[in-house]
Amino acid sequence: MSISADFDPIAQFRLDGKVAIVTGASSGLGARFARVLHAAGATVVITARRLDRLQELAQQLPRSFPVACDVSVAEQRENLVADVMREFGRIDVLVNNAGIGIVTPVERETLEDFESVLQVNTTAVWHLAKLCGQHMVAQGSGSVINVASVLGLVGSTPIKQVNYVASKHAVIGITKELGLQWARKGVRVNSLCPGWFLTEMTSGMESDEGAKKLIAQNSPIPRMGHEHELDGALLFMASDASTFMTGQEVVVDGGWTTR
Repeated sequence: MSISADFDPIAQFRLDGKVAIVTGASSGLGARFARVLHAAGATVVITARRLDRLQELAQQLPRSFPVACDVSVAEQRENLVADVMREFGRIDVLVNNAGIGIVTPVERETLEDFESVLQVNTTAVWHLAKLCGQHMVAQGSGSVINVASVLGLVGSTPIKQVNYVASKHAVIGITKELGLQWARKGVRVNSLCPGWFLTEMTSGMESDEGAKKLIAQNSPIPRMGHEHELDGALLFMASDASTFMTGQEVVVDGGWTTR
């Protein structure tokens, strides 16, 4: 088969004219995700609780729009999606990135601890996917990217956090079911499962001797990931490069889960 002179496989990764929402965009991986989608041509709605940080990021990204939103509050989730539709009339990509975790042995974990983590990591993911997904279904296209974790596939101990592990396993289940329900309606739903990356949640692990030893002994690539090492996976899932993939987990973990 001949290939034309203007063949450009990179073009399918472009997001020109698309509108994307990134939650938890005030720092860390969320801010990086917003930069990546913006660099690929998307208009990016960046949202988190800390508006001042969002505004700082927005100054660097001319097609970005900061919106304060606490994803643990249902009304704020609903207002976020309504505002985006009112402003842009479409939603093409949702990156459900906001998340929290509480490290504690289950004997000391309270019901309030557990429920608060699931509210942000699981309920908000389901609700925002539902709210955005109905508009994607109506327009016949869209990509939902739920940021799960390798801890949605395996356990976490010796870092003890039942709340986080349960929430991320649930995110992968939500992803699979929504992927099935919307597969024939033009909407794809996939999970991004990072391994150990340096974020606000993992701050200190890069210098803690016990954490460094844990990663060195258990990860085939014996280090934490760098945030740019998720760029390709994110852009693949967000763009037309992945139009034949749904309900899947894309695992970027240095080989952690292969053991």
